Amino acid sequence: MTSDHFADWKRREALAEAMIPIIGHLYRERDVTILVHSRSLVNKSVISILKTHKYVRQIESRELSIVDTFPILQIIADLDLGPSRIDIGKLALAYAEDSNGQTLEEFVTAAVAGATGENKLVRDGHTDVVLYGFGRIGRLLARLLVEKSGSGNGLRLRAVVVRRGSDDDLKKRASLLRRDSIHGQFNGSISIDEERNLIIANGVEIQVIYSSDPTTVDYTEYGIDDAILIDNTGIWRDREGLSKHLRPGIAKVVLTAPGKGDVKNIVHGVNHGTIADDDDVISCASCTTNAIVPPLKAIEDEFGIVHGHVETVHSFTNDQNLLDNFHKGDRRGRSAPLNMVLTETGAASAIKKAMPDFGAHISGSSIRVPTPDVSMAILNLTLKKETTKEEFNEYLRNVSLHSGLKRQIDFTTSNDAVSTDFVGSRHASIVDANATIVNGSNAIVYLWYDNEFGYSCQVVRVVQHISGVEYPLFPQD
Repeated sequence: MTSDHFADWKRREALAEAMIPIIGHLYRERDVTILVHSRSLVNKSVISILKTHKYVRQIESRELSIVDTFPILQIIADLDLGPSRIDIGKLALAYAEDSNGQTLEEFVTAAVAGATGENKLVRDGHTDVVLYGFGRIGRLLARLLVEKSGSGNGLRLRAVVVRRGSDDDLKKRASLLRRDSIHGQFNGSISIDEERNLIIANGVEIQVIYSSDPTTVDYTEYGIDDAILIDNTGIWRDREGLSKHLRPGIAKVVLTAPGKGDVKNIVHGVNHGTIADDDDVISCASCTTNAIVPPLKAIEDEFGIVHGHVETVHSFTNDQNLLDNFHKGDRRGRSAPLNMVLTETGAASAIKKAMPDFGAHISGSSIRVPTPDVSMAILNLTLKKETTKEEFNEYLRNVSLHSGLKRQIDFTTSNDAVSTDFVGSRHASIVDANATIVNGSNAIVYLWYDNEFGYSCQVVRVVQHISGVEYPLFPQD
């Protein structure tokens, strides 16, 4: 029996190895991203590909074998595809459920017809992106943008703008991009060109521009044109301040913090469709807003919400002190790694900006805790109609799989899940199904979220949307 298991493992391992060059070719040459249940297989190892297939059992209550997805990938590789995202996991399960008497090739070809032949997207040229600031979020955005370079016709990170910190500033910036205590090593190669002030990451030349005043930079001097600038400093949060970035070479500004005044606060998956062509300044709200708004929308749509409270248990941030010291905010001056710190959150009030028609009152508060990343939001909701834990969880599981919020909401049934399990999650939040409490019309939902990486993924999705490189997904729900 043991030898049978080992032989099966070796066979699946060989298929995963054979997948890698096909997935890479599709991505680099055609801007086609291969997924398994919304999880990208691009640049993944053999083990990661196999684990992604294994994970499907948690959410679909059945196995997904690479034996079933590999022939689908082979069929896709032979099609005349345009830029798209194709979920071979969902294709495999859909074919197993109902093939309509078609062969696998006929079924797959029909399912992705919207990305082939005359229907395929044609994109010639890239969209320039500039990062203003290069801190925790800035460097994660840089990793994601480099990762998503694809054929070169999508988003291209052209520059980062920072204040010079020391004579060896360039080396230190590159080193911080290369190594991260939470998210690990950069997946690839990083070098620097000191003469030209460049960081070169996987072949992407990133111009480092030194400036402390956005009004002094002319980006066209660096060959940057019609770019999207992502401000991750949080220094300016209203339209007047953020408009300082609208310099030669910059077409739009995206803020990675809650916007003030009339600046639209966008949560991808919920209200990104409200972005107009002439919106030149927008905000991606906060990490917590992105974590709670998609589940709140899903719950409101199905059960209705009378009122509720959100309590966030949030990892400490650079805004806090390592040891007790002066801080302009209450309690945040106390040592972050030694204390739980009760503080305020603006996420509850930000819900209205993302969902103006949402009628329920949601209060909120936050506790900062001595962990470096991954937070939890606890939604305590009074619903308009009664339900059960089983019905409630099954609904959210389906939302995570088959709705327009599947990139925002993930779902876990693990009995042993803890915060470090969600470092690197690309979803805005993850429903912990086993922790759900339902008592008639009262529901308490526990949501994990990587407040750094998951949020950064949401920011990139917004940038992809406004730049026109948010490619269609197949099969379509």
